[in-house]
Amino acid sequence: MKEIVLDTETTGLSVEDGHRIVEIGCIELNDLVPTQNKFHCYLNPERKVSEKALEVHGYSDEFLSDKSKFRDIADEFLNFIENKKLIIHNASFDLSHLNNELKILKKGSIQNEIVDTLTLARDKFPGSQISLDALCKRFRIDNTKRAKHTALIDCDLLSKVYINLIDQKEPTLNFNSQDKEKMNTENVNINYHKKVVYPSNEEKINHSKYLKGSLNKNFF
Repeated sequence: MKEIVLDTETTGLSVEDGHRIVEIGCIELNDLVPTQNKFHCYLNPERKVSEKALEVHGYSDEFLSDKSKFRDIADEFLNFIENKKLIIHNASFDLSHLNNELKILKKGSIQNEIVDTLTLARDKFPGSQISLDALCKRFRIDNTKRAKHTALIDCDLLSKVYINLIDQKEPTLNFNSQDKEKMNTENVNINYHKKVVYPSNEEKINHSKYLKGSLNKNFF
């Protein structure tokens, strides 16, 4: 089953205040294993980045000024996520910004199945901190590369957090269990037996002589 781990960075918190997307990152999972398929872009938001947002992700107005606009990548992005479940941490935030961008272009809103890892974490650890950093710490996931909030790094971390939240484990090299599973799935019947070694005529004669000698010693 293919899923998409998705994250965005924006100029600020609320679309009601006119804030826009400055970065989109997506990593594809196939049966919970990351594939080589990724979608990533920086975007010119056509407005200034707020000071608080700049502190979070570090993307300045100057850096974003020559980047593509959302309308330039919209179709490619929609094709990438088409018919795939989206894994998002605090999904309402990212979806509100994505749907706002689509609304500006007079396109329909995202209708994909959504898994909000924030909700999963809240249900699993009620009363505990459930930020991405807190969950990385809980699951002992190395997040030292996360000096700033950047979409692809956050997607990579979130994919590992997601696997732990749904109580799955990454594949391990367990050859015994793999062999058993392979045998079961292929319905292989293996009969183990020892090779029968028959004595030669010379060995039979020598054995008879030995037995006769042993009998003579016992009875005389």
